[in-house]
Amino acid sequence: MITMDHEQAFPEIADHGLIGDLQSVALVSTTGTIDWFCAPRFDSPAVFSSLLDREKGGSFSIRAEGDGMRVKQMYFPQTAVLITRFMCPSGVGEVIDFMPVAADPTVATDNRALLRGIRVVRGELTFRLECRPRFDFGRRTHTATATDGDVFFDGGDFTASLHGLTADEVSASDLPGDTGDVDARVTVGTGALRLFVFETAPDRSAEQLDVEAGLALFRKTVMFWREWAERSTYSGRWREAVERSAIVLKLLQYAPSGGLVAAPTSALPEQLGGVRNWDYRYTWIRDGSFSVYSLLALGYTEEAIAFALWVADRVAEQAGEASGPLKIMYRIDGSSDLEEQALDDFEGYAGSRPVNIGNGAADQLQLDIYGEALDAMFVTERYRHVGQPGWSKLRGVLDWLVENWDQPDEGVWETRGGRKDFTYGRIMCWVAFDRAIRIARDRGLPAPLDTWVACRDAIYEQVFTRCWNPERKAFVQYPGTDVVDAITLLMPLVGMISPQDPMWLSTLDAITEELVTDSLVYRYNPAASPDGLPGEEGTFSLCSFFYVNALTDAGRIDEAQYAFEKMLTYGNHVGLFAEEIDPAGLQLGNFPQAFTHLALIRAAIALNSALDRRESAQRAS
Repeated sequence: MITMDHEQAFPEIADHGLIGDLQSVALVSTTGTIDWFCAPRFDSPAVFSSLLDREKGGSFSIRAEGDGMRVKQMYFPQTAVLITRFMCPSGVGEVIDFMPVAADPTVATDNRALLRGIRVVRGELTFRLECRPRFDFGRRTHTATATDGDVFFDGGDFTASLHGLTADEVSASDLPGDTGDVDARVTVGTGALRLFVFETAPDRSAEQLDVEAGLALFRKTVMFWREWAERSTYSGRWREAVERSAIVLKLLQYAPSGGLVAAPTSALPEQLGGVRNWDYRYTWIRDGSFSVYSLLALGYTEEAIAFALWVADRVAEQAGEASGPLKIMYRIDGSSDLEEQALDDFEGYAGSRPVNIGNGAADQLQLDIYGEALDAMFVTERYRHVGQPGWSKLRGVLDWLVENWDQPDEGVWETRGGRKDFTYGRIMCWVAFDRAIRIARDRGLPAPLDTWVACRDAIYEQVFTRCWNPERKAFVQYPGTDVVDAITLLMPLVGMISPQDPMWLSTLDAITEELVTDSLVYRYNPAASPDGLPGEEGTFSLCSFFYVNALTDAGRIDEAQYAFEKMLTYGNHVGLFAEEIDPAGLQLGNFPQAFTHLALIRAAIALNSALDRRESAQRAS
């Protein structure tokens, strides 16, 4: 728990499991509290957000009462069904949480359902149920009415309901007039099962779920996730970690559009008490190629193509302005209204303010996104060709890049410290031209190949001359500095340099020396390369897994395995990772982070293959 100097402490960011229905998700703490839930979509205003303000944010808690209570949380194997077990001398009980997946989750709806079951396996336990919705981050008032134990919350154009209590457990007189909060106690004996359903946009004329119907939905949800997990073609080492990461990615992909949110939360801090508190409930173009590679490598072709098509649609729309034809991020439906604002009356997680929703970095110029977009489209070409209209739009994007690749940009890390000629932006512009050239040549598509080849080669020359620091013996963050950046760990992965090249090996040594601490990797050094923001940050888990890839490809297999397996120990109790790890080992930043889990998958696959090759060679000798 994160201790504050007053009232109840915030739970640690890592002390949560994740449930979802492919259109939104909820975080459930290890004390049985849903303290983050946006509806009807990932990027909608929150209904429960006590992670950001313990009172104004609202929550839905079910927890057992009793002396000597111990709590364990786990997933039902191979699923996104979460079990929080309460154990004390008077009994053992479980809260089972899940969100049923619709028969066709690609159809967007406003109706979300959180199903919470209580089951007692020994003795008798009393559970306290507190349901305190706060619509639109607490900015919208609502009324509450109770009829035969069912509670209806009316916020005008946003409604919700709670079903499962009896008239004896809650009545209209029990609901405070100002908030309509539900506070009830439920006693459950051995073998008994109670079901509670919190629903947004409920159909009040529909028959309410009873326990048997809830059990049927539980079995159906378990079957959905197990059948999906078993589609994976991965059978190597660390399979449980890889499988859990894949399920996280599936949970974070918005089924109606194919867009993958970077994380389902907003404003969880990169430093406790600091100002680096951003909204990650959007889809970054940058995630495109990484997502596609990882999903395809596991055999999840449908999900990879869905995201690649989402990227292709953004290429066709060309809605960017200051950022060029593409924006760096969008809402999950592809729209681009991401105005950043602060929730001034929210206390912030552990006092970390401002509490930002929306994202002001959306219109930054980040040239690397063009490489990531083209890479995503390139790797899915074998599954779905770009058509003539799409190719025409893509040529338009490349025409813009021909004229604009050689200019300063804000960089991959969305710093607020001004534009520079960031090396990674150049690397990914090289990728953009390289992949476009390959697509055109492979399929005989019309293209100004001489121009594209000239740009590709000019970028290559610039990276290997201006971005190389001979004194540092490393590719540096931008020309003229001696600071290295962990994002250059991707340089061999995208094929711009051999992982055995002496220039790369010395760069890897420089990154190890400057940015690696006990196998954990900082993305850059803000003290040496100011990013326009006060405060510090932890090691970046994405980069820690990229480091494993780099060590593996460099032939340093034992180091790579040590770094990977140590990194796995920083995952939480159910294998989830946030964005960063602070010096005390706490997970920080938005949670769980899709990019971290993408990188985990890619590192596991590369390292597992290298270990297999080494074992085969040893047997042969």
